[in-house]
Amino acid sequence: MGDIYFPHLGIKIEELSRTAFKIGDFNIYWYGIFIALGALLGIVLCLKEAERTGQSQDIYSDFAFIAIISGICGARIYYLVFHGDSILNFFKFREGGLAIYGGVIGGAIAAIVYSKAKKINFFKLADTCIMSVLVGQIFGRWGNFFNMEAFGRYTDSLFAMALKAEKVSGLVVKGETALYQGNAEYPITVFNGVNYIQVHPTFLYECVWNICLFLLIFSFRKHKKFEGQLMSMYFVGYGVGRFFIESLRTDQLKVFGVPVSMLVSGALVIMGAVFTLVSLKFVKNNNTEV
Repeated sequence: MGDIYFPHLGIKIEELSRTAFKIGDFNIYWYGIFIALGALLGIVLCLKEAERTGQSQDIYSDFAFIAIISGICGARIYYLVFHGDSILNFFKFREGGLAIYGGVIGGAIAAIVYSKAKKINFFKLADTCIMSVLVGQIFGRWGNFFNMEAFGRYTDSLFAMALKAEKVSGLVVKGETALYQGNAEYPITVFNGVNYIQVHPTFLYECVWNICLFLLIFSFRKHKKFEGQLMSMYFVGYGVGRFFIESLRTDQLKVFGVPVSMLVSGALVIMGAVFTLVSLKFVKNNNTEV
């Protein structure tokens, strides 16, 4: 049997390694490749969008470098804080530990500071960049796939994904059950004498959700009524999807027993909805006065 098996879809992956290739004794991981690819394509898309809307591409090429660094720092700090690790472990990236929401927060802070320094409209900047954020998230989730992480609880549904138990980091098999990261329990499923755990492929759920959200924003962008509308669409759309997908996860970062990502998702939905309603009312009032 393979390393990954979708029993109800008849899909099998014989071998899956988190290492793409080596340079001497140095491993290059698929996770890093997908992150880099997402960032590169995101920059290209952002520059194209800036050109389409008549903005200076130089502004966004300069911002891209700042946003990537801020996003990575935010993703790392967010993970360390809510995972209970020491901030002194910040530079141990190769041991894992990046959180998407931390990256979004880090990028948002960079955008606020940068827009003020350059005296440009923050919401216009956000609208120009937001599809690139989604591109990065879409590719990043495939990095999770190669790492065999960010999956959900047990399921035997149509899209159930069976992971070979011995390949899942942090999984300890105890008889007919397995304990993941010391708290989540999974029943062992045996295929041809090999132990597996069947899980929700939440990385795939989120990837598909993000693609749909990207297509929605892409098709709507020429019809927006106010600056920041695409950003608010992202807040609501991603927040709703992540909230429900996160409820399936078993490796959440928690505060007082509550998944942090669900709290942040709820906050994003509220902020996006309120911003949209207030902005639409403002636009309507201005049109009425004219």
